[in-house]
Amino acid sequence: MATTFTLIESKTLSSTTATISFTSIPSTYTDLKIFVSSRSTLGADRNYLSIRFNNDTSNTLTYTSLYAVGSSASSAESGGAYNIIEYVWQPAANITANIFSNIEIYIPYYTSGNYKSISADFTAENNSSSGNTIGLNSSLWSDTSVISTITLGADGASLLSGSTFYLYGIKKS
Repeated sequence: MATTFTLIESKTLSSTTATISFTSIPSTYTDLKIFVSSRSTLGADRNYLSIRFNNDTSNTLTYTSLYAVGSSASSAESGGAYNIIEYVWQPAANITANIFSNIEIYIPYYTSGNYKSISADFTAENNSSSGNTIGLNSSLWSDTSVISTITLGADGASLLSGSTFYLYGIKKS
């Protein structure tokens, strides 16, 4: 099966901002892939990446995560519904300067009439005693709408200048 990746839109922050949005996502692809390199203003080691589809405020995102902080591995799952991809971290303001996350988010069949699955993998490096953070996340958006807008941010904080975001459309033939 041949697969084609097409850049739909890219954004690089020239100043600190609360969120970025990809709007008017065409429905001509089978899947979406987002690449993120970000850092937040939160005064802690790490911060959750927030994601919202179609400006949905009904908190309909559930997740399961496997992650490691330093040499300690853990897992988590949602007991309720959220609008953040919980346990997908980006570095925060008080860690080593100029270190940004590496996050990949995959959304298959974003135009289907079914609930949407989301998978993410990430690393948030940190040259401190709290160590690096890596992980995998599987989420479910409990909505049958076609995804036409994606908004990303830093849960409870802002995204720092220099953060980059790339949205690709994937066509499977």
